[in-house]
Amino acid sequence: MADAELAQKLARRQAFNEWVEGSPGPSPVMRHVFNPYTDFPEFSRKEIKEYEKTFKKYDVGADGFIDFQELKRMMEKLAAPQTHLALKEMIQEVDEDKDNKISFREFLLIFRKANAGDLTVDSGLDQLAKLTEIDVDQEGVGGAKSFFEAKIEEQKRGSKFEEEIRSEKKERIREEEERKQRKAAFLKKANFFGQAKA
Repeated sequence: MADAELAQKLARRQAFNEWVEGSPGPSPVMRHVFNPYTDFPEFSRKEIKEYEKTFKKYDVGADGFIDFQELKRMMEKLAAPQTHLALKEMIQEVDEDKDNKISFREFLLIFRKANAGDLTVDSGLDQLAKLTEIDVDQEGVGGAKSFFEAKIEEQKRGSKFEEEIRSEKKERIREEEERKQRKAAFLKKANFFGQAKA
């Protein structure tokens, strides 16, 4: 966790050092180096990867943004078509940089707002959040029930990322230890056969 924060600060410092007054685009003071894992600690790594998969699925142009037309197609595919005006309002509600497109960070904001209850009920973004959160038909009612129970349990746990990172670290340590043991066993056998020849 500390490494990620340090990397983020160093990247911000580098961007500031490279930015020249009068350069196009916002100054580094206004610009934020985006890291979904540190910027959205309320989501697990698995959730962020699922949201990213959904985002990429509808980012047809593969430019890192969902533009107006892509959002229109997305809502149609989700069986919740929107009017032209409603689509514009959806974008405006999360469009932090006012570029009239939804970046992955802004896409995650939709789910943050949905979880916090900050979306107008049955608005376009509310429908998008509900329709992309879980597919009840695919999971079944039991799957949906266990999904929401798991969600509640997950929110009770304090730092999900730290637990996941600790578990990944333990796994790497265990694998490294096994590798060392295999190498030691191999060297022991090699020495035994080397002595047997002599």
